[in-house]
Amino acid sequence: MPPQRSSDDRPRAGVRWRGWNRVLHRTLGYLCAGLTIVYAVSGLAVNHIADWNPNYIIRTDTVTLAPGSAERATSPDFAAEVLSAFDLGGPVVGMYRPEPGRLDVFLDGGAIEVDLVAGEAVYESVRDRPVLRAFNALHLNEPKGVWTLAADLFAVALLLLALTGLFMVKGRKGVGGRGGWYVAAGVVLPLVYLLLLR
Repeated sequence: MPPQRSSDDRPRAGVRWRGWNRVLHRTLGYLCAGLTIVYAVSGLAVNHIADWNPNYIIRTDTVTLAPGSAERATSPDFAAEVLSAFDLGGPVVGMYRPEPGRLDVFLDGGAIEVDLVAGEAVYESVRDRPVLRAFNALHLNEPKGVWTLAADLFAVALLLLALTGLFMVKGRKGVGGRGGWYVAAGVVLPLVYLLLLR
């Protein structure tokens, strides 16, 4: 006859709940890992947008043109002369004179601003940062549509990840002890900063 199981041998509800909490936390952690990396890298890039352009590499070069550039500006060969000064092959997409004494030459991936009076030309080239630009587009929800739903689900998953993380550890190191102080600090720090901004 098999041994009878006493009520003390049954798994307790608290143990089952903590087990499911761990499973949910671990699963969400794996699911969110990739997107967390995308959002974290993009966040670092966008935070410093005042110091650099996170989407494009912009380079500026300046050259002095041969004397008499103002007189030669009407010549069809002038654009080729300007390109040659920068060792560029073209092609020229367009030309525009926004004001007397200035000529803008547009290229694929850049533009040259010619100061005809000073005889100086400034070339600004623009090159894509493909991976970082894609990360930033996702972070800032530029695609809209379906990506809005994906971003919302990711936000909910992060919220659940944070909440399940609160109950991963029991006792003095958990949320009822030392962990609670860390949670409080995480809430208080941004509030203090907002108050200081006022």
